[in-house]
Amino acid sequence: MAPDTEFAEYMAARWAALYRTAYLLTGEHHQAEDLLQDALARTCVRWRSIRDRRATDAYVRTVMLHQAQRQWRRRGRETVVAETPDTGQGGGLDVRADHLALWEGIRTLPPRMRATVVLRYIEDLSEQETAEALGVSVGSVKSQTHHALRRLRAAVPDLEMKP
Repeated sequence: MAPDTEFAEYMAARWAALYRTAYLLTGEHHQAEDLLQDALARTCVRWRSIRDRRATDAYVRTVMLHQAQRQWRRRGRETVVAETPDTGQGGGLDVRADHLALWEGIRTLPPRMRATVVLRYIEDLSEQETAEALGVSVGSVKSQTHHALRRLRAAVPDLEMKP
């Protein structure tokens, strides 16, 4: 199969899952689309050098995290708004009330804590994989996760969350 065709098939198959991650990292649909498109463009350029195709999602996630971290540094802390703007395409996210309440709580987290929660609980990465993706120690991942879950429990007390 031609590399261009192979990449196009990968992108079509994984768009929704990768978009969900980008949206959870940015909290905004247009930024998520930009982040994912940039990450996929960078992946396309490197496609022939990615030997283990099973690691492609990890590669794209890492590119998205690095880009998102650059944006966080430039932007500083994000501003929480009273109403979520245009919801657009949901990327497969459930719209049940408890999920919406949880998402509003996640949106209030600082970017690093949000990234840790997204990678650990949405993407189901281990502490070690999360640490590698974020470029921090495992202890930092544990600490960020602990503080994030504590904040989420306080923000959404009616929601049952695992420790």
